[in-house]
Amino acid sequence: MIDKAIERLKKTRSLLIITGAGISAESGIPTFRGADGLWENYRAEELATPWAFERDPETVWRWYDWRRGIIGKAEPNKGHLAIKRFEEIFENFFLITQNVDGLHAKTGIKNMVEIHGNLWRVCCTRDKRTFMLTEHPLKIVPPVCECGSIVRPDVVWFGESIPGEYIQRSYEAMNRCDTLIVAGTSGVVYPVASFPQMVKDNGGFVIEVNIEETPISQIADISLYGASGDILPMLVKGLEP
Repeated sequence: MIDKAIERLKKTRSLLIITGAGISAESGIPTFRGADGLWENYRAEELATPWAFERDPETVWRWYDWRRGIIGKAEPNKGHLAIKRFEEIFENFFLITQNVDGLHAKTGIKNMVEIHGNLWRVCCTRDKRTFMLTEHPLKIVPPVCECGSIVRPDVVWFGESIPGEYIQRSYEAMNRCDTLIVAGTSGVVYPVASFPQMVKDNGGFVIEVNIEETPISQIADISLYGASGDILPMLVKGLEP
């Protein structure tokens, strides 16, 4: 099946890749949901909401500072680096990542949208100005903008809509691509979970890379089961002279 995927990629004019938590898990980053999401008797779903932040911004920020401590030690793995290489190989390339850890950005990738935001970027609650805040551990909790207002992580919380600009860039990439690689995503978080079907409806070819079967497997033209850090470099190698 690897050979079949490589043959398809050799014919590809416009490549789109979607990544989820699975690719970052190979860098040692937990999902922060389910069993991994428990922190001081809170679950991620209880803390990553605008209502939790409004009620208790200090607790929410202490949780995010803890997450930053874990994520800050991680480095891009072979899967991340392979995706950067895809960008170099394909003139028409785009990445949609659901991850907020910033590891794709660390590789220097440019044609990308972090559709759920970035944990290292913050947004002022007063004037909505965004800026990078990489300090860890935080000296002030919750951190504040230079205007004196509290800032929040610039991520999409439960109950919030994805910014229209991110959706528009994603739709443009889906309409343009003829091949989609979906790597390390469970296929259950919407709206991104609907993107592979949209590509199929546009006549595109879908290659799934995951350690196990997902809902995407039912529509994928090829499913490659295993670690993305193993499979993606194999695909890249097949395209190189």
